[in-house]
Amino acid sequence: MNNKSKGISSPYVSNTSTTLSAFFDFNWAGNPDDRTSTTAYILFLGGNVVSWASRKQRSVAHSSTEAEYRAVAATAAELSWVQQLLHELHASPPAPPTVFCDNVGATYLCANPVFHSRMKHIAIDFHFICDHVSKGLLRVSHVSTTDQLANALTKPLSRQRFTLLRSKIGVSDGSTILRGHIRVKE
Repeated sequence: MNNKSKGISSPYVSNTSTTLSAFFDFNWAGNPDDRTSTTAYILFLGGNVVSWASRKQRSVAHSSTEAEYRAVAATAAELSWVQQLLHELHASPPAPPTVFCDNVGATYLCANPVFHSRMKHIAIDFHFICDHVSKGLLRVSHVSTTDQLANALTKPLSRQRFTLLRSKIGVSDGSTILRGHIRVKE
């Protein structure tokens, strides 16, 4: 008996591609106590969410681009770990993962090392990302803020916007889990 016949729907979609992609975002200086930023990412394998996180950055960022760059570095590190795991399982993705970023400055910085002299305070993250991009291990692409799924993990949103992003990520509201299995008498 499959899950559909039991009245249970699975959030995972079978027979999707094995490409890796990620959405990441940040909330620059959003912590009112110490003005640190929040980093968040959501990783997809095909159409399925396989990893996500939202955490406070360890130090205060001097600019929104710096905070976003730290977020892309955290996302790339997680992608590297997932890629290594898939490689060990003999299920390597067919193409380098794509990271979707809604900050144009950070997107350009990932591909253009000319900006390095102005960003010395984030040199380690910079070299990590540039190394991955130049070796073809990672692609960083711009995505509009309205399509940035990681906003659900970093910013206060209206109920309608949060519900829309949650459904795009593939997370249910949990109401069906709390209600249990309902049998319909025929």
